Amino acid sequence: MTPVVSVVTIFLDAERFLDEAVESVFAQTYPHWELLLVDDGSSDGSTAIARKWARRHADRVRYLAHPGGANRGMSAARNLGVAHARGDLVAFLDADDVWLPGKLAAQVQLAGDHPEAGMICGPTLYWHSWRAAAGRADELRELGVPTDTLIDPPRLLPGLLREEVNAPATCTALLRRETVERVGGFEESFRGMFEDRAFFAKVYRTVPVYVAGACHDRYRQHADSASARAVRAGTFSPVELSPAHRVFLEWFDGYLRRAGERRPEVTAAMAAALWPYRHPLRARARRWVHRGRSRAGRWRRRLTAGRGRAGTGARR
Repeated sequence: MTPVVSVVTIFLDAERFLDEAVESVFAQTYPHWELLLVDDGSSDGSTAIARKWARRHADRVRYLAHPGGANRGMSAARNLGVAHARGDLVAFLDADDVWLPGKLAAQVQLAGDHPEAGMICGPTLYWHSWRAAAGRADELRELGVPTDTLIDPPRLLPGLLREEVNAPATCTALLRRETVERVGGFEESFRGMFEDRAFFAKVYRTVPVYVAGACHDRYRQHADSASARAVRAGTFSPVELSPAHRVFLEWFDGYLRRAGERRPEVTAAMAAALWPYRHPLRARARRWVHRGRSRAGRWRRRLTAGRGRAGTGARR
């Protein structure tokens, strides 16, 4: 039986990008999909755009919204889409991202080749060049693990907690619907930042994941994204300790305790991830020592290189 992919696209005031995202779904070479457009309380023209697609393609596009048109956050919006999904496979495409045409065909093939895999994922393109004046090159974001291989749980999880392994971008993941249901879907207490990591941490803990090497999606970088807003608000930093990261870690620590997690590699990584937040002064001192050693090492290398060049000149 040919599997149907339920594509969940959530949006909030995304009229600039929504048409492009939907068009990238219609451009898929794999034809067996349905599209669920989930409105998370939009007040701009994106609601009309979504209704237009649903009206024109009622056989495969549906418009969904929370009761009363409420804004309930990204996690609740994704869960609403999954609750209405009819397919055995689920994929997520946010309204500001796009897929390349072969995305679903490649990943459905991998799902068939690896029936034990609960999720298929891979690298994603951090897409700056959508804007001609971006002044920054696109970047391929890898997960930081070997590709084209099946990885059993919980091997990916300790690396995620230690920030040595990345969570996949939501636009690159294809999951079996039973996987989403098994881990309890997205955590609705996470309305913005870390809602994806909270979900993928549960997936990494629970099911085998097939990590592909090919990139099939473009993750648009722009000033109105959730992460960009969090950086401006001071609740998130990609390089320093941040309140949003601590909230995620504290929540996941509680989640693991409630689940009775006792695998030593997981509990040790969880403790190491929380240590800087629970011992901030010692962590700060450790960072200063590390930075001092790094600077000293750079100066030593420069001095050594300078002496080498001077010695070469003298021999001549």
